[in-house]
Amino acid sequence: MNRTQPQLNGSENGRHPMPAAEPVDVATAVDRLHEKYQEFRRQLAGVIVGQEEVSEQLLIALLCRGHCILQGMPGLAKTMLVSTVASLIDMTFRRVQFTPDLMPGDITGTEILEEDHTTGKRVFRFVEGPLFGNVILADEINRTPPKTQSALLEAMQERQLTVCGKTYKLPDPFFVLATQNPVETEGTYPLPEAQLDRFLLKIHVQYPSRAEELEIARRQTTDYGFTTRKVLDTEELHRMQQLVRSVVVSDHVYGAALDLVRASRPEEGLLPKELQGMVQWGAGPRATIALLMAAKARALLQRRCHVTTSDLIAVAQPVLRHRVILTFNAEAAGIDADSILTKLIEATPSLQKSATTNKPIPSTR
Repeated sequence: MNRTQPQLNGSENGRHPMPAAEPVDVATAVDRLHEKYQEFRRQLAGVIVGQEEVSEQLLIALLCRGHCILQGMPGLAKTMLVSTVASLIDMTFRRVQFTPDLMPGDITGTEILEEDHTTGKRVFRFVEGPLFGNVILADEINRTPPKTQSALLEAMQERQLTVCGKTYKLPDPFFVLATQNPVETEGTYPLPEAQLDRFLLKIHVQYPSRAEELEIARRQTTDYGFTTRKVLDTEELHRMQQLVRSVVVSDHVYGAALDLVRASRPEEGLLPKELQGMVQWGAGPRATIALLMAAKARALLQRRCHVTTSDLIAVAQPVLRHRVILTFNAEAAGIDADSILTKLIEATPSLQKSATTNKPIPSTR
């Protein structure tokens, strides 16, 4: 592969093409991205103990211009994690606490009637809501009714809002990072599948290890403090997002991604015998795109400018776990989406044949 190649245009929905860029030295760009990633992790570790896999997946979403759901038990620093990530990038951060009485206009904005003092006439003026920011923390997103949840659909897909017949562009970049607890059902409203499919990743935030929990206790019971500093600006983030699209994907990796997604659909007849009757709906074409984009971003974080099937395996669960809808029989048997996906990965031969090793590209330094 040539060391220098042009950047590609386009976006994940085909409606907002990325601006064209001058050709760059790919190896140098990948080195630069990897350095930023290491600094990003160091800054994040000063505030958040552990959760390395979660932070990697969050950065993958940022590089892919995607949205995320973080699901975990209360007290696992989901909100702190999102706000800290936003503080490391030169972007505006907005937090919205989703509650049962939250209305669509509370997050999108609304028109108000006011008097023009120069003419004496009354005019409507649009007042922007909290969605007009770069990083939107939708805290406990499943606590608000479907009417308010649906107000996010246009924003997440089209990156614009239509209010009172007028369309307003949202800032670029724009990310929705939502949180929810897995155990509370009282006063919650499950997200519809159409909205879940608009999230690039569903990230599980797990309990810390004993050593990590000990460090958390020490930090929170002493005068420990850490001041973060900006790691990325928006212009540099845009360049990295363009670089993701130039990552090489060979035909056998494309085929492996397609095989896995299609195997999740019961109507394809590819489910292993032990999984038959466990899956109600499989993943759609948007899942294939998300799987490949996330694998490209992960390859860059590993200092590679080509994707291997190991990248697909690494991102398969966060990409697909919210796109595979289980049957009642599976839920009654205590089987979750991750267990289904693990078996699907093992049963997909093209995923087990990696023709390329995970060697990093040579450094230019």
